[in-house]
Amino acid sequence: MNQRFYSLDVFRGATVALMILVNNPGSWGHMFPPLAHASWHGVTPTDLVFPFFLFAVGNAMAFVMPKLDAAGEGAFWKKVIKRSLLIFGIGMFLNWFPFIKYNDAGNFVGKPFENLRIFGVLQRIAISYFFASVIVHYFKVRGSFVVGMFILLGYWFLCVAANPSDPFSLHGWFGTNIDKAIIGEKHMYRGEGIPFDPEGLMNSFAAIVQVILGYLVGNYILQKGKTHEMPARPEDHSGGTPQPEGRSDGLNGLFVAGCVLVFAGFCWDMVFPLNKKIWTSSYTIYTTGLALLILSIMIYLLDFKNSPQVNSHKPIWSRFFDVFGKNALFIFAMSALIPKSLALIRISNGFTAAGKPKFLSPLSWFYETACKPILPADPRIGSFIYALCFIGMMWFLAWVLDKKKIYIKV
Repeated sequence: MNQRFYSLDVFRGATVALMILVNNPGSWGHMFPPLAHASWHGVTPTDLVFPFFLFAVGNAMAFVMPKLDAAGEGAFWKKVIKRSLLIFGIGMFLNWFPFIKYNDAGNFVGKPFENLRIFGVLQRIAISYFFASVIVHYFKVRGSFVVGMFILLGYWFLCVAANPSDPFSLHGWFGTNIDKAIIGEKHMYRGEGIPFDPEGLMNSFAAIVQVILGYLVGNYILQKGKTHEMPARPEDHSGGTPQPEGRSDGLNGLFVAGCVLVFAGFCWDMVFPLNKKIWTSSYTIYTTGLALLILSIMIYLLDFKNSPQVNSHKPIWSRFFDVFGKNALFIFAMSALIPKSLALIRISNGFTAAGKPKFLSPLSWFYETACKPILPADPRIGSFIYALCFIGMMWFLAWVLDKKKIYIKV
């Protein structure tokens, strides 16, 4: 495989771009079904984005863990703890930001910490990265796989043992009561109508394994890339285009493994339903399988078919996603920071039926005046166009940073 591993960068960038896209519709009430999460059991395309990103986090670990292992225990723990705390802290910062809000009288008031949600997307990344790093550091490749499978089976056992009659429902899942006891109801997500956190403590077990599996795949790709990269074949006498000889056994292995995991996930779904919100073990296996299939296709298109020996120019679609991958966490954080900052600016938008003034943020104003009127009969169109415009804005920011060679690492 190509030593540049360009496909891994594109995969990570595409995942970040899709995360931003699905998190920023013009209206949460007007979305196409594939862009919304499953209400409970089941998987939509949107439900693939977060596990794909954790998978990509694991991929990246494969390139840094050898250096951390070689640096010694002290350096390893310092780096992993520092990075985990930083990512977790940024997540909490974004949850609390901008620290103030408008009250009913239109005045600024502080956002109290006692109601701050503790967990979130970046917090889950931090927790999963931390525990996956420790497991990989001490158990190495084969041991990490065994520990990961043990965690997935153990989580399944905990779900069933804690509530045999109704283990996988919103009200019956065991983890909510534990999250309440540890972090408190006021610090939990309430989007399901009750205190329940889809990025809480107890549903982090299988997410940790998602990172471990990503590491194992990244390590596999790294080893195959080191051992099997070959020079281009000379042209044959028929005048055909020279092709890279880079052996395809590694690529075939990834694709077959993806098929096996998808099938295993479907089978496990019969007794342990695919569910993102409680991050079931079957969900981890299934989404990792899909990630492998997509990554295999990207490796073929970008590292085999478009290897430097064949074509030095990368496809336009890959270059679009590549810039997201170079500043992945920073761009994702900015996609939350920018709307929250602009929400402090209020644009008058008439009055309510009760005679109270209505206001819009600049981004809401753009949606209402520029996107929503495009096809009033189907407001989902305007909502999607807004999301595309927003992702275009974030791409421009990522492109400028890449152009200036500014790479913000966390």
